[in-house]
Amino acid sequence: MKPKDFREIMSSALPKKDASKMEKHVFRIYDTNNDGYVDFVEFMVVFFILSDGSSEDVLTKIFRLFDVNSDGTITKEELTRLVKDMYGLLKKDDPNINAIDFIAKSAFNEMDSVMDAKVTTAEFITACMGDEGFSKMLANKAVDIFIEEDLPK
Repeated sequence: MKPKDFREIMSSALPKKDASKMEKHVFRIYDTNNDGYVDFVEFMVVFFILSDGSSEDVLTKIFRLFDVNSDGTITKEELTRLVKDMYGLLKKDDPNINAIDFIAKSAFNEMDSVMDAKVTTAEFITACMGDEGFSKMLANKAVDIFIEEDLPK
C-alpha cells in the first residue's frame, strides 16, 4: 500500500484522532524495509507486535516513529520535529502542556544516557520503561495513536 492508501485507512480506522501530521511517521513503523510501500507481511507483523508483543517489542517498533531518517538513531532535531507534529495530540490531553522545544529537549536528555547526541533503540526503550517522565509521555502518546477509544456520550 502506498502512503496515500495508508492515510485513507488511518483516517477511517481512527476517525476521532487528529493524527494527520503523524501519518508519515506512523507509516515508517510499518514500512520496515524502507521501500515506500507497506506490504501485507509488514502490516501484519507490526499489527501483531503492537497488539500482542512484549513492551520491548512494541517500543522497538515505536522507535521507528521517532527515527525520522531511519538511520537507527534519534537526534535532537528528529525528536523536535516529531514533538512538533505530535503537539496537537499532546495539547488535546493537557492544555497546559509545556512548549515544544522544552518537551523535546527534556525527553532527549532523558533518553540520551551516554550523552553522545543520539539515542539508540536500547536507550529509547530504557528511558520509556523507566521513570523518565517526558520519554514515557511521548511513547504513550505514540501508542495512543493506534488506539481508538469510545468515550461515553
